[in-house]
Amino acid sequence: MQVSVFVFHHRRGGDARPAHQGVYRQVATAIIALGIVGSTAAWAAELEIGNFTDGDLSGWKEKVFSGKTAYQLVKQDDGWLLMATSKVTASGLYKKQSVDLTKTPYLNWTWKVDNVLDGVDERTKAGDDYPARIYVVFSGGLLFWKTRALDYVWSSNQPANSAWPNAFTANTHMVAVRSGTAKVGIALKEKRNVREDFRRYFGEDVTKADAIAIMTDTDNSGLAATAHYGNIYFSSQ
Repeated sequence: MQVSVFVFHHRRGGDARPAHQGVYRQVATAIIALGIVGSTAAWAAELEIGNFTDGDLSGWKEKVFSGKTAYQLVKQDDGWLLMATSKVTASGLYKKQSVDLTKTPYLNWTWKVDNVLDGVDERTKAGDDYPARIYVVFSGGLLFWKTRALDYVWSSNQPANSAWPNAFTANTHMVAVRSGTAKVGIALKEKRNVREDFRRYFGEDVTKADAIAIMTDTDNSGLAATAHYGNIYFSSQ
């Protein structure tokens, strides 16, 4: 599935206007040194993107490429998770949100996959399917062909921490955060420095991201996959 154009255009083009500026939450912790009068406040900024554990899907919209992946909130003991079920389908959810990467460069999320996809070659168009993906999209504005994306994936067979250009477009870089079956069925928390990753894979600095998307897709391989997504947010550390 072509991914660099996930939010702003897909083959036919689309709206590439920047999203509105998000509201940053400030979490303060007072550190009091023994024997010293006074205190020092350490601030950690967070920008909420997806509050799925509270059953909140506000601001998320669907984009269908080839059949609809089913997305539904499911109750867990400690809250809700967003379950995605794909059977030869490719559709995702996206949220337009401006993110100041000079303040909150770290993308944080939780995910779990029930299975991986056997026999796919993810570096080819025929194998460009994943049980779980998290996109960060950087708009090219009116120059829509300059829209780029980092695509953090649970790979079926590529080594963890490996990376490669997307099979459909060099404007998207795939990053295998997890791989294979070793952690299947386990909810895992992840953290990536998006600004550093963009510099590493595109060779440029970037100070702003424009949208986040998730997708579980199996349209190219003809297989099926199920994944669960937890909360998504950006942080200063």
